[in-house]
Amino acid sequence: MNADRFLALYDRVADAPDAVGRLRRFVLDLAVRGKLVEQDPADEPALELLRRIEAERARLVRSGEIRRPKPVAALDEDALPFGLASGWAWTQIARLGVVSPRNEAADDLQASFVPMPLIAADYGAGHQHETRPWGQIKKGYTHFAEGDVGLAKITPCFENGKSTVFRGLTGGLGSGTTELHVVRPLFVAADYIVLFLKSSHFIETGKPRMTGTAGQKRLPKDYFTDSPFPLPPLAEQHRIVAKVDELMALCDRLEETRAAREAGRDELTKATLSRLTAPGTPGAPGTPETTRHTTRNAGNVAAARPVVARSFRSQARFAVDALPALTARADQVKNLRQTILNLAVRGKLVEQNPADEPASELLQRIKLLRASTQRGSSLKVASPQATWRFELPDGWRWTPLAEISDVTMGQSPPGDTYNKVGEGVPLINGPVEFTAGPFGRTVANQYTTAPRKFCEEGDLLICVRGSTTGRTNVAGFRACIGRGVAAIRSSFEDEFIRLFIWGAREEIISMGRGAAFPSVSKRQLENLAIPLPPLAEQRRIVAKVEELMALCDRLETGLAGAEATQTRLLGSLLQESLALQETETDSEALGATGAGA
Repeated sequence: MNADRFLALYDRVADAPDAVGRLRRFVLDLAVRGKLVEQDPADEPALELLRRIEAERARLVRSGEIRRPKPVAALDEDALPFGLASGWAWTQIARLGVVSPRNEAADDLQASFVPMPLIAADYGAGHQHETRPWGQIKKGYTHFAEGDVGLAKITPCFENGKSTVFRGLTGGLGSGTTELHVVRPLFVAADYIVLFLKSSHFIETGKPRMTGTAGQKRLPKDYFTDSPFPLPPLAEQHRIVAKVDELMALCDRLEETRAAREAGRDELTKATLSRLTAPGTPGAPGTPETTRHTTRNAGNVAAARPVVARSFRSQARFAVDALPALTARADQVKNLRQTILNLAVRGKLVEQNPADEPASELLQRIKLLRASTQRGSSLKVASPQATWRFELPDGWRWTPLAEISDVTMGQSPPGDTYNKVGEGVPLINGPVEFTAGPFGRTVANQYTTAPRKFCEEGDLLICVRGSTTGRTNVAGFRACIGRGVAAIRSSFEDEFIRLFIWGAREEIISMGRGAAFPSVSKRQLENLAIPLPPLAEQRRIVAKVEELMALCDRLETGLAGAEATQTRLLGSLLQESLALQETETDSEALGATGAGA
């Protein structure tokens, strides 16, 4: 594979998930199959190289420099994974050098110590080391020396491709983590061995061979030593390593280009969103001009509405319309959803109508209704604008949640009275029953025979403890609510409150007390400052948010489909490239045969 073909391939699938990672793995796969560089008939064949290695191992045994190696089972020729190029030979790592070598040195010699975290997984990244006296690290650790090859054998290090050539060792030797298999190669390029150990073929074939419990699985030594190893001529090994280094450097540049492109897109999106909410932007929250909306009872409504407010709404609509074009990844839709909510609860998503009943009159009606049925709350919000840092449109009002809703904090039933499916009443205990959006309806997968606190159908539920604090749902039925769940029962339609609470989730989380398991109290919830629009505007806002959230759903589905398509295309192109390489190799072989005849 040449660089031009490589680049042409990448340009067609640049936005596929893990595109560069897959290309890296493809390069390694081509390399170990003899498809990356041309074969040279003048090279010493791999079989001759194996004879030289065997002779050298026998010499080392006779001289007492190494112990006699254990017998290695012969390869099953019917089980070899793929065909080899001309001049190559199947062998095993155990036949390429000395497995699990031992070092002999003075205790006061300064040597290298390499724990697992200092071994990189990326191709070409190598390893780091610490310097210690040999006497401190010679026992209880794995030995290696300059030029040895090490393979991580424990999960997830093996699966991640942790393997390295030990180089730059202090004193020329070292030791390290016991979770290594090591070989000291003879007459074989150590970098080619690492290249094979990092290939998808070796790793994927090795995964099923791992033994042990989850989190402690290890690769057996015999897989490392006895598995089929595709050995090229020594000269070709060096050409392969050089070509892989070249293509991996190209991958680095492609990755940098993609990262820069994604960073630019993220910055553009961030700037677009920030402009809509940053204080100081004309018409944005926190700017005095924001509050200068249409004056009620004005003779000329159009003339009374300031240009800056109209301009800001135009910017908001433009941003919401343009963001899908800036969104290339499904995870970026989350920012779009949050922006929609931010605009909605600040009065920037739909037009205000001076004919709407203002929120102050709505609050008076709620107060009278609550006074006729129960004692109203006397809680007041201190400096709500300072709390949420934005000003309200005309006709809106800040109000504490307790003035418009009743808050019930959940209480878990006794431990031996729930998890009895079908017995008693449904139990909503969070957080699994809560969705990652503002419009879900809750389910319950537990029951209790000793309920304590209840929610009613239609109540707004909110998680108030732990990592899911601020997540909301609507009760679809009467149920018991456990600790960590609060039920909010509004005195009017509560869809807008639900939007606000979901949009203000980060602020609600920051209210939590407790380091290990933060929670929000009933009083904090009751004092939560709510920006209340006129009821008619609330309905328009909710309808618009539902419309835009549906658009986000379609956008996420489209992006997921595009990613799947690009992934399939990438796989197809890789296979096509491999088939092309094989065709070119076969043609070259036929040409060589014809020339010889």
